[in-house]
Amino acid sequence: MPPVNLHDWRELARRRLPAPIWHYLAGGAGDERTLARNEAAFAEYELWPRPLVDISTVSLQTRVLGAELSMPLFLAPTGMSRLFHHGRELAVARAAAAAGTMYSLSTVATTSIEDVAQCATGPKLFQIYVFKDRGLTRELVARCRDAGYTALALTVDTPIGGLRERDVRTGMTIPPSLSAKSIASFFAHPRWSLHYLFDRDFELKNVAHRAQKLAGRPVPLVAYISSQFDRSLTWKDAEWLAQEWGGPLAIKGVLHPDDVKNAAAAGASAVMLSNHGGRQLDGAPAPIDCVAAARDAVGDAVELIVDGGVRRGQDVLKALALGADACSIGRPYLYGLAGGGEAGVTAVLARFRAEMALDLALLGCADVARLGREFVRIVRPAGRNP
Repeated sequence: MPPVNLHDWRELARRRLPAPIWHYLAGGAGDERTLARNEAAFAEYELWPRPLVDISTVSLQTRVLGAELSMPLFLAPTGMSRLFHHGRELAVARAAAAAGTMYSLSTVATTSIEDVAQCATGPKLFQIYVFKDRGLTRELVARCRDAGYTALALTVDTPIGGLRERDVRTGMTIPPSLSAKSIASFFAHPRWSLHYLFDRDFELKNVAHRAQKLAGRPVPLVAYISSQFDRSLTWKDAEWLAQEWGGPLAIKGVLHPDDVKNAAAAGASAVMLSNHGGRQLDGAPAPIDCVAAARDAVGDAVELIVDGGVRRGQDVLKALALGADACSIGRPYLYGLAGGGEAGVTAVLARFRAEMALDLALLGCADVARLGREFVRIVRPAGRNP
């Protein structure tokens, strides 16, 4: 039986990926409490339906980061998509364009800025860092401008890597240290392994040339990227990037309402409320729990995007009712990619769209733009903080 919902796609992805790759995709930091909380937090909000409203047509259309989207959901940046399927980022970008939504390309992608722009006609966002080498950052900004990208997203929650204990157990470290059990898992998944063997083009396409030029010789690219993360970054650097780019800019990795205000002051047009999918600071709050306070802090000064834990269409509606402008997803579309390539991503997006449209109608709201706090109710367990 083909997958019916996202849970089915997740299970299909688990079966098709070698164990180390699967755990790299599914895992989080430390005890993975934040990873679990990101999803569980949505259950503490109930949708409050309002009947006897004309819902003969419903609209999911919205505008985020300067782009017209067919629904208030777009695809967040995820690194090294080639790990999960040989279709890599190109398959995801095509599916996003066909669905009328935005695709976000990671700096550490296995496809170049230009190749994604050439293959996908929809709106595109590029995820960027302010590196120690400001020349590299300027180069990436210029390439995005020349390739017609709609927006940038500056990731700010990775000054150092999180405690990825699951990856240590499976050997997905730098450098890799695969156990006999992990190696056996690759042999047990011939579909993935054969594609990898016959398509060894696995390179961080947007930075490889720079790493070799600076070093004067080939260098391990992941090690090069790690060496470029700057622990001394401040809001002044975010302000610098906003001026360098001059277009729609999201700050990704902010949760505290004061930092949402800082992002607005630095020139950001949007904030992606995110804890990096639970992969950085274990114990950080879930993004959905930060929406109301963020909106109260900045009013309409910036767009708010919930990034983390979104697994159903109604999760998106809850986020919008609390004050968000849109949501983004990472793992969900990677489940589709791993399970079925481009067709899998297309199916996941279609499922989200169908769930949003159905639940919006059942909620008694004909347009996502009309969602507000009157449509949501908090049902927190006793003793939990807001």
